[in-house]
Amino acid sequence: MLNRLKLNSEFSRNVLTLMTGTTIAQAIPIAISPILTRIYTPKDFGIFALYISISSIFATIATGRYELAIMLPKKDEDAINIVVLSIILSLVISLLTFIIVFFFNSQITAILGNEEIKNWLYFIPLTVLLTGIYQAFNYWSNRKKQYRRLVSSKVIQSTTTATTNLSLGFSGLGSNGLIFGGILGQAIATSVLIKMVLAKDKAKFKYTNKLKVFALAKKYKKLPFLSLPNALIDAIRVSGINILMTTFYSVTVLGQFSLAWKMIQVPMGIVGASLAQVFFQKVATTDSTHLMHLTQNLISKSILVAMPIFLIIYFFATDIFIIVFGKEWVIAGEIASILTPWLFLNFLTSPLGNIFIVLNKQEIVLGVSVLYMLLPLSILWFFHNLDFLLVLKIITYTMSLILIAYIALVFIYIKKENKNDL
Repeated sequence: MLNRLKLNSEFSRNVLTLMTGTTIAQAIPIAISPILTRIYTPKDFGIFALYISISSIFATIATGRYELAIMLPKKDEDAINIVVLSIILSLVISLLTFIIVFFFNSQITAILGNEEIKNWLYFIPLTVLLTGIYQAFNYWSNRKKQYRRLVSSKVIQSTTTATTNLSLGFSGLGSNGLIFGGILGQAIATSVLIKMVLAKDKAKFKYTNKLKVFALAKKYKKLPFLSLPNALIDAIRVSGINILMTTFYSVTVLGQFSLAWKMIQVPMGIVGASLAQVFFQKVATTDSTHLMHLTQNLISKSILVAMPIFLIIYFFATDIFIIVFGKEWVIAGEIASILTPWLFLNFLTSPLGNIFIVLNKQEIVLGVSVLYMLLPLSILWFFHNLDFLLVLKIITYTMSLILIAYIALVFIYIKKENKNDL
């Protein structure tokens, strides 16, 4: 395995750097999760998941997806103008979000059917702004291969969030402790990342000007027109599932689901995000003749690393959840086991969308994303009278088939691109 991973290569070293930092960042909430699940109820976790669901939809459009373009220009002078463009768009979107929340707070609360979320809706614009700014500086750091910056910010965010969750949880503040901890952790992580970028790359900002920003916005206009709808569709899928669970079942069921989803995503968070980030940088700087090798290499590495972890989750999740989190979370364990095939394939495919961005074929990802969104929401909508776990099994098997087809589609387009270059 070590030979196949080629630990002495730049790709593997960069993945290892990000993976190590992400492991530390993920280990902190994992370590305190058995405490959190005993001081917060499934309902508290459900309300927190509801807040994340709403803010995620707005945060997705914060930068217009222009942060992806930061990786693409040959010159840093162009890339830094795209960073500024992303930040400006984040400010605009967060302001629009505040206006929506200010005038329609009661209506949104009524639709969600949960009064406890009402006052926290006013914090969504802040979450949107912080997300947009962080993403801009995140991709700049990725472009510059400054992976230690990303590692540091992730660890700081995780530590801050965990400490706040614990202290406020013991104070008996319920879901408020979870939401405030998440916001505070994000705010500090964003501030730290900005400080680290400016410490080294502040001089680059002298190359920014309005005309350049507008010119680059026009040059990469496919991102907001094609990649943004794709990202928004993904956000609507995840958030829509959470909202429909609350509507058709209960916020407590959502709490069980959110814990299972979060815990099963740990192996994905540790390795998947690192692989995707470094893979994007690699794909963006290579020619199409090497895409097939890079993609096959990525998938084989992903299977080698993730398969044992997901097999353990599939067979032993229920027992693990009872022992670690308490008997109150037995349903979360059953949910985690059911989700395993879907999330394993999602782990394998999550970096592959970057190939279509580099090939300027974002419309392919958009089409797949529409189908990927409609299916789980439709299944929940039409079959919600059935037992929740049965509905979840139907969703998992359906989504797994879609992802297998998506992998095949990626290879078809890579082969087509290679033929065009011959």
